Amino acid sequence: MSTAEAGMAVEPHIVIIAGEVSGDMHAAALVRAVGRKRPDIRFSGIGGDEMAAAGVELRHHARDMAVVGFAEVLRRIVFFRRVFHDTVRYVWETRPQAVVLVDYPGFNMRLAAKVHAMGIRVIYYICPQVWAWNRSRIPRMARIVDRLITIFPFEEEYFSGTGMKVGFAGHPLVDEAHRALTAPAAELPCGGDPLVALLPGSRPGEIERILPVMWAAAAAIEQSYPAAAFVIASPTADMAALARRLVDGCNTGGPERWCTVSGSTRDVLRRSRAALVASGTATIEASLMLCPMVVAYRVAALTYLAARFLVRVKHIAMVNIVAGKQVCPEFVQGAARPRALAAALLPLLEKSPARNEVMRGLERVNAALGTGGAAERAAEMVLEEVS
Repeated sequence: MSTAEAGMAVEPHIVIIAGEVSGDMHAAALVRAVGRKRPDIRFSGIGGDEMAAAGVELRHHARDMAVVGFAEVLRRIVFFRRVFHDTVRYVWETRPQAVVLVDYPGFNMRLAAKVHAMGIRVIYYICPQVWAWNRSRIPRMARIVDRLITIFPFEEEYFSGTGMKVGFAGHPLVDEAHRALTAPAAELPCGGDPLVALLPGSRPGEIERILPVMWAAAAAIEQSYPAAAFVIASPTADMAALARRLVDGCNTGGPERWCTVSGSTRDVLRRSRAALVASGTATIEASLMLCPMVVAYRVAALTYLAARFLVRVKHIAMVNIVAGKQVCPEFVQGAARPRALAAALLPLLEKSPARNEVMRGLERVNAALGTGGAAERAAEMVLEEVS
């Protein structure tokens, strides 16, 4: 006899899936916001340390899931298949009120189809960027997702006429930026003038490809600013350790003044005059902290070739996509060379027309991201689906 047949109350349960560092942070904020409104709801799924701290029962950790690009996924295909089938089986056995998918489209879009076929509600928080790389998937996405919660204002229009319920919550980093800007500025372990931030990414593969280029660019910048200091900002202590190993092993010389910092990216950006940033969520963080940046990105050759055929946007940096034009210089693949990055960054360290133009662009981007309260609005949308 089931608990329902026995007259026992069934504990409300939501499965939530986030496979990367940024998704883990946003998912944790959503879980806390739901908990403030409905403390009786239990969460379980895939995520990282932030979600665990928010009370999510983790079946798999996001640190094992964070890879980027087709080539990298292919190398770990057996692992991902095992996690995927385990997750499908778990959802089938536990029959949660809903499954909330946070970004991570390669895994989560496939999971959405399976979960929807079970008759369980699918909520997608942080829209997969199908508008950028495969708009033909929008109709299919509308068939397998019950509620889409977007964080960029322009995303809703791409789903107009599909019949899917879509709501703009605002960008969750807006609240984090407000808190960071109103808190006392943290001390950094290295000092210099100017201070330059290096943000090479949140995944090992990204850091391994991008940091050596940024490191050599830093050495070139130091030639013009001998007193400059460079702070490598990493999301976790493990990624900071990887960064130190990489720069210690670099054949090319690096700057004299440098340090690594983990878990304090916003403080680093707040204190820095400018930044070299890997394309991704970090560009939004830099924008919200009003830190002008140069954006660089490198991926495996196979991934890059595939992206050239799939990507349907003019820019790779999210700040430029939100702005609808190039606000910050961006360099992709072979164009991301040390001298090019250094030459683009140097004007941003001065009181120059180039810096002023970038700052005006960042202010426009920040205005478009909303006024805060994204997690609360997203929580309300989730609860509309499970109540």
